[in-house]
Amino acid sequence: MAVKIRLSRIGRANQPYWRIVAMDSRKKRDGAFLENFGTYNPLNQELVQFNPDRINDWVAKGAIVSDAVVKLMKM
Repeated sequence: MAVKIRLSRIGRANQPYWRIVAMDSRKKRDGAFLENFGTYNPLNQELVQFNPDRINDWVAKGAIVSDAVVKLMKM
């Protein structure tokens, strides 16, 4: 099982809201996730909640971080 740390969309039409999650890479974008690391509001470009310590723990275990999440971690 390859675990990826990526974004999962929540929110309404024309009001996107993204959840930063760890999930199996074979699952759908908005499918079941293993752990929630925080949320991101692209309209305000702000991280509402963010837990980088847990992300680092998953990366140490071999999880792959997506490019979008890497950009968010640099914010």
